[in-house]
Amino acid sequence: MILFEKPGKSNTDDVLKYVKEKGNELGIKTCVLATTNGATAERAVEILEDFNIVAVTHYTGLKEPNFQELTIDRRKQLEDSNVKVLTSSHTFCGIGRAVRVRFNTYQVDEVIAETLKLFGVGTKVAVEVSLMAADAGLITTGESVICIGGTGTGADTALILRAVNTLDFFKLKIREFICKPALYK
Repeated sequence: MILFEKPGKSNTDDVLKYVKEKGNELGIKTCVLATTNGATAERAVEILEDFNIVAVTHYTGLKEPNFQELTIDRRKQLEDSNVKVLTSSHTFCGIGRAVRVRFNTYQVDEVIAETLKLFGVGTKVAVEVSLMAADAGLITTGESVICIGGTGTGADTALILRAVNTLDFFKLKIREFICKPALYK
């Protein structure tokens, strides 16, 4: 496993390079990644040219009501590059967050998210986007896929996991960390 000195988007190109190497070594050609405004997905298109890429965006309204951070034009560019783009509710930020905000109490989904963050925010994000992609039918459950997440923007974490639907969360298996930050908040 490669450890980065610090989290953040400065690791994006290295993450994608390591993903390409590991994917080619193991014959894993499906990559699910988080992308806020499409920049990480665009870099993935350039570096992971023979991979099946699924890009998962923030849901509309996360930043402000009725606002989608991935522009329509950038989405079209990604889709024209054969990237499957998914925008949907986040697995760990759904109704449970509404309950927390309203009643000031944590729900199971956010406890799981906080637990995954013990390995870094990128780990939580990588697991979450895999669940979202599986639930949308964009990846095959039961197969190993490479998932990429980050801290803030960009990518700093990549792992290989056995894809499952959210309903089967406890059957998800993180098989290997490709890379992640050594230090994180």
